[in-house]
This record gives sequence, C-alpha cells and structure tokens, in this order.
Amino acid sequence: MRITALFLTVFGLLGFLTSCAHTNPPPIDMQQAIQRATTPCDHEALVKYYDETVRELRSKIKEHKKMLESYGSVTFDYGKEGLALQSYSKNLIALYEQAVQVNIDMANSHRSMAGETK
Repeated sequence: MRITALFLTVFGLLGFLTSCAHTNPPPIDMQQAIQRATTPCDHEALVKYYDETVRELRSKIKEHKKMLESYGSVTFDYGKEGLALQSYSKNLIALYEQAVQVNIDMANSHRSMAGETK
C-alpha cells in the first residue's frame, strides 16, 4: 500500500515537472543579435533564422488557405460566423504573406552582408 502511494506520488511529480518544462528554446532577442552581427558566420546564422521563419509562415499560410476553402464550401452551415471566419482567415493570410516578404528581405540583406564581410 505504501509502495503504491509512493509510486503514484513519484510519477505524479515527474509528470507535473515534465509538463512544466520548456519544449522550445527561449526566443532570440533579434535587435541584439542584429546589432552584434559582425562576422559572416553571424550573418549566416541570421539568414538561417529568417529562412526558417519563412518556412513556418508559409506553413501557416497553407493551413489558413485550407481553412478558408472549408469555410467557403459550407457557408450555409456557419451562417454569419462563416463570413466572419472567411474574413478573419483572409486577413491572417495577408498578414502572414507580408511577414514572409519582410523575412525574405531581411534574409537577403544579411546574405549580402555576409558576402561583403568575407
């Protein structure tokens, strides 16, 4: 009985601790990283970061386009909420596309800086 209670307590605490653990690394302070970038390696690391961000944003755009299609095909099921969901999805897609362009521009800028400092 005591062993069972001990096991439940230990596994419960382990479960609690693992659920509180960070799965993603802390975000980079981009202003600081950009200001400290002096070597080609620094600029290439920033290019890698921006390229990864572009991939993530494009994935989100793809998801929202799929959702937008589903809202459009069954608007009678959603009613006015369906129109609001369509509008919301269109706005998100536009914002993500703007963010993609900004990140592409930043990556290209750091690519050229990495080439200049070699």
